[in-house]
Amino acid sequence: MKYKIELSYQTPKGTEVSFTSDGLRAAEALLIAEDLEKTGRAKSILFVDSDENSWTVKDLKGFMEEIQTDPHNVTVYFDGGFDRRTKSSGLGCAIYYEQNGKSYRLRKNALVEELNTNNEAEFAAIHLGIRELELLGVHHLPVTFIGDSLVVINQLEGEWACYEEALSKWIDRIEKQLNQLGIKPEYELVSRKKNREADQLASQALNGIEITSTIEIQ
Repeated sequence: MKYKIELSYQTPKGTEVSFTSDGLRAAEALLIAEDLEKTGRAKSILFVDSDENSWTVKDLKGFMEEIQTDPHNVTVYFDGGFDRRTKSSGLGCAIYYEQNGKSYRLRKNALVEELNTNNEAEFAAIHLGIRELELLGVHHLPVTFIGDSLVVINQLEGEWACYEEALSKWIDRIEKQLNQLGIKPEYELVSRKKNREADQLASQALNGIEITSTIEIQ
């Protein structure tokens, strides 16, 4: 989730002015706010999150301390591939997150047989990613889901209507999972090149190569 800094600033001669920053991650927003406080000229500092909730410096610091031991700042890359010849689907997801002051990457793929289209495979890949989030203990946090399918991203965001029954069922299933976990999804469309890792995991699944790994990254 991004936070905007709302600052009331006073010059040495008493002139006051208010500023609102661009959206920043919590750690970045706190760092800048603490630096502004050191000037002694910040009359008030508040943070406003994406849901329009207001936070004081103390409140946001407390929240950040609470979530340090849980996975947070979570991003899920997903991709699905469908082989018309074999009627098989490869699902891939790469999950990046932070926990206890360290950064991690989880990679997971799966081969499934019951799907009929590439779009179904894309939805199933997100479903796979959400299952991994549940196993990680991710809950009541914003999560960014990144993929290269224009259809899937727009339908999940509600920008495009979905008339296919099979895809509607996947959307309902995904939304139910997210609601149960208290996850607020943020969807981002990228090019296939920028989604290469998830694409490779899906291709490896189709080739019978199973991947399940978690590593610490720098």
